[in-house]
Amino acid sequence: MAPRISRDTSGRGRGGGRGGIQQQASDRGGSSANGASLRLPTQGSHIATVGVKRPSFGTVGKVVKVKVNAFEATVPQTIIRHYDVIFYLLHEFSLSQSVLISPSEQTLPQRMNMEIIHAMQTIVAPDVFTPLAVYDGRKNMFAARELPLGPTASAEFIVSLNGTSANPATGRPPKSYKVKIKKVNTLNPEVLQRFVQGDQSHDNDVLTAITALNVVIRMEPTMRHTFNIRSFFTDAGKLHLGCGLELWQGLFQSIRPGMGRMLINVDLSTGLMYRAGPLWELCLDVLKESIHERNIAKLQPKTSGQQFGLSDTDRRLLSKFVNGVKVTIQGQGDTPRLIKKLSEKGAKDSMFQLREGGTISVAEYIRKSRNVPLRYPNNFCVEIGQGLIPIELCTVTPGQIARKQIPSEKTQDVVKFSTKKPINRLSAIVDGVQNILSYGQSEYVRQFGVNVNPEALVIDARIISPPTMKYGRGGNQSTLQPRNGSWNMIGKQFISPMTIKQSFVVVLEQRNRFTENHARNMLKGLFNACKLAGMKVNNEEPGVHYVNGQARIVDVLKDIGRRTIAELQAKGIKDTINLVIVILPEGGHDDIYSGVKFFGDVSVGVATQCMRALKCLSAKDQYFANVALKINVKLGGVNTVPEASSINDLFDPRNPTIVMGADVIHPAPGAEGRPSYTAVVGSIDSKVAKYAAVSNVQTSRQELISDLDKMCWSLINKYKEHKGDPPVKNARPARIIFFRDGVSEGQFKQVLESELPLIKKACADHNISPKITLIVVGKRHHIRFFPMSQNQGDSSGNCPAGTVVDTVVAHPMEFDFYLQSHGGLLGTSRSAHYSVLHDENKFTADALQSLSFALCHVYARSTRSVSIPAPVYYADIVCSRARNHYDPDSTLFSSESGTSDGSNDQPALEAYKRNFRGIHKSLESSMYFS
Repeated sequence: MAPRISRDTSGRGRGGGRGGIQQQASDRGGSSANGASLRLPTQGSHIATVGVKRPSFGTVGKVVKVKVNAFEATVPQTIIRHYDVIFYLLHEFSLSQSVLISPSEQTLPQRMNMEIIHAMQTIVAPDVFTPLAVYDGRKNMFAARELPLGPTASAEFIVSLNGTSANPATGRPPKSYKVKIKKVNTLNPEVLQRFVQGDQSHDNDVLTAITALNVVIRMEPTMRHTFNIRSFFTDAGKLHLGCGLELWQGLFQSIRPGMGRMLINVDLSTGLMYRAGPLWELCLDVLKESIHERNIAKLQPKTSGQQFGLSDTDRRLLSKFVNGVKVTIQGQGDTPRLIKKLSEKGAKDSMFQLREGGTISVAEYIRKSRNVPLRYPNNFCVEIGQGLIPIELCTVTPGQIARKQIPSEKTQDVVKFSTKKPINRLSAIVDGVQNILSYGQSEYVRQFGVNVNPEALVIDARIISPPTMKYGRGGNQSTLQPRNGSWNMIGKQFISPMTIKQSFVVVLEQRNRFTENHARNMLKGLFNACKLAGMKVNNEEPGVHYVNGQARIVDVLKDIGRRTIAELQAKGIKDTINLVIVILPEGGHDDIYSGVKFFGDVSVGVATQCMRALKCLSAKDQYFANVALKINVKLGGVNTVPEASSINDLFDPRNPTIVMGADVIHPAPGAEGRPSYTAVVGSIDSKVAKYAAVSNVQTSRQELISDLDKMCWSLINKYKEHKGDPPVKNARPARIIFFRDGVSEGQFKQVLESELPLIKKACADHNISPKITLIVVGKRHHIRFFPMSQNQGDSSGNCPAGTVVDTVVAHPMEFDFYLQSHGGLLGTSRSAHYSVLHDENKFTADALQSLSFALCHVYARSTRSVSIPAPVYYADIVCSRARNHYDPDSTLFSSESGTSDGSNDQPALEAYKRNFRGIHKSLESSMYFS
């Protein structure tokens, strides 16, 4: 029987589960920082890999030592037994007799599963489970010795979490569970040893052994703390976030094979929790009301003539928020109960049927049964099970993970809470390993024979040189060398500056807050910045129009556009309007922004540039220079390109190249029935600086891109048709370098089997056969690199831009590397992880690392290198903008429509597809998304 493994689809997948081998010395000589010699995988070997086998190690750049948040662990020497766990619910008829009625396999919360298994091992059958086995909270149990389960290697145990007596509050007997344990496999840890030595493919035995060790190291903390897959959290130093939420600090840990050794990757994490304490406090917090006697009275239905109380809309929003929150009920013990929803009426008006006949209100029942009246009988109740419980009797249990989207206004608070300087982050991680995780003191870790070095690993890294950036000849300086991922535009002009022919300004802020004089000063600063960068401005005094933010923005912008065109024609001016500048008011006005983008990107086909009113009032020259970067490329220009001589592999004239980036974004947690959005961008010029984009809508939470062939076909077509400056001399691309973002390592094989054939199909439909290189770029990993000392880092204390690691913590056989391509700003920088899944171009490690680093410098929006290649970054932006490709007046996104109780609601998906609007034809080959 094949073992059942709990698959991790959180975006990390195989992310630790890929291994290491002992390798011969690389060209740069010697061995790794911790003594294991390095060698390349043998080509044509019997070892199977998912991605491309590593062709070489990188040798270019300055070699430095760095610390990494990984801790070396030994491979167990004893056999590991793997057991399958199944739960069945036993139904109780009476206190005196238990009767099993058609037992059904149960899917219970992980915490409850853990409690059931703990009771089974320590109370029900301690003679069977000594020493204690480890359990993953789902299907898998692992033991360091053979469990005495009899000749069938299986057994059943009856477990009750609440003892044997009835619940005094309800008179009901306790729920009992039948737990079936069955042995399914025996694991010899030698497979892990062979795997890290490079003599074993990544098969199911290796995957299961890695899963077992992950369960071993997590068992103790998950029994004692709130946990979420690979992280656990404590309330030490928690932060009250508001909106019914709080932040907890946590530790992430995961076993991952390294080159010649097993490693434990440990990192800091942040958990979003429901606010613990009285339920009415959480409710007021959600409503953003202070805890005040008058505000407590608002937690009741609003009736005519009543000053306080919740409207029906607010009640529904609060009901949705508290759904799934666990509470204890005053006088009914410590057992948490799950809230279904908020009642429609207050406790005084919520009636129910008595067993002995007649009806009674919840408030009156509480008064009679407890001999104490409710303080707030008008306040709502919550529905729990089949009953209604007044809010004031409920207490939210601490440590409940809130699987909700963080309110946009709280994002900065979350960032501040989570951000730590590199030196402080590493110190906290090492302290967590030594004093909180304390692997050496864990009974579970010891019994499986795992020993962990409590000191962070020190490894070799290289710092590679950035590309030389090329600017226009009209400035004082036509080339420059970035320093630590940044440079400035002083004295430089765009390599291909555009002209702002005609424009108009729409101000959505109140006139007294942003006067016409403010608007003229803004235009002066913006147009000066554009001209300094080489752009032309035909009309430096365009019309300024004040608009009420409550108006239908698309219709208003169209009307102003028509009137402006008529005025220009009356003056004999034939220039077209190619830019609309919109000044946004302060506060959350996402609906206005969406309307502006729909107007420009979809409805009319004109470049739009939004700016915040408050930002414009205090703006310096640098701000307007940054806006000019966006405007120039939106109008079809090119800001800067890498010097061809600095990355010959990208600009080989014998191999015209298209660089593509692809991404998928999914709906926020809890937004059921909403679709996922896909985007692919592709270079359409010979300098891979100008990109076109295609976006689409597909099944909710589906990661693989359904229409990738059509999207790639469209981009190849735009490349062939582009008549840029300079034009593509050979319109038949010889190479496609495809960067894919967002897929977990567990989905690599699916990408190769599903998406690569679609890319090839697009090429075949164009009757071309370019050589394709497919690279997955990942940021959702927990590997962090730290300089050995402050003077080795950049000004933020991070490793400098250009830091590359392709040994020790990288995959031992497959072609991958970590590249920290951006300079640090706040907190600890995260490198991007590049995994080469397919490579017909036969790139060397140095070539692909330099090429990727160069593409991080062509992001048109800034004069800094970014953390991932520009086409991948663009694809992410296009995905986000795709949500604006619907008529703003559509009812699809209203709270009462466009949603369902399941993520695969086909009618809802078809409605989203049917109403989705593509980019306007006039913008199809422009970088409207910049």
